[in-house]
Amino acid sequence: MKKIEAIIRKSKYSEVKKALHNIGVNFFTYWDVTGIGHEKQGHVYRGVAFSTSDIQRRFLSIVVNDDFAQPTIDAILESAKTGDIGDGKIFVFEIEDAYRIRTAENGGETLK
Repeated sequence: MKKIEAIIRKSKYSEVKKALHNIGVNFFTYWDVTGIGHEKQGHVYRGVAFSTSDIQRRFLSIVVNDDFAQPTIDAILESAKTGDIGDGKIFVFEIEDAYRIRTAENGGETLK
C-alpha cells in the first residue's frame, strides 16, 4: 500500500476531487494548511497592497493499494497543474499495514 500526500492550491481542490472520484478514489482526508514557499501572495488591506510568504493550500492524504498509486498520482498531476510557481507537491510513502476497526481485518482489503 502507498500513502500519497499532496499539497495543492485551494482553487484547484474541486478539480482534483472530481479527478480522484473519476478514477475510483472515493475516500481521502484533507486539511486547509498554511505554508511558506517560493510563491509570494499579494494581499490588499484597506487599499494598501502588501506581500506575504504565508501561502494558503489544501493538504490531501490518500492511501491506495500499490497498483493504484500511479493512476492516483497522474490524476492529481493533471488536475492540479496551472503551470505557475506554487502548484504544489506530491509525496509518496510506503504503508506497512492497515486495519479496519469494525471488523479487525487488515491489509489492502481494508481500502475497499
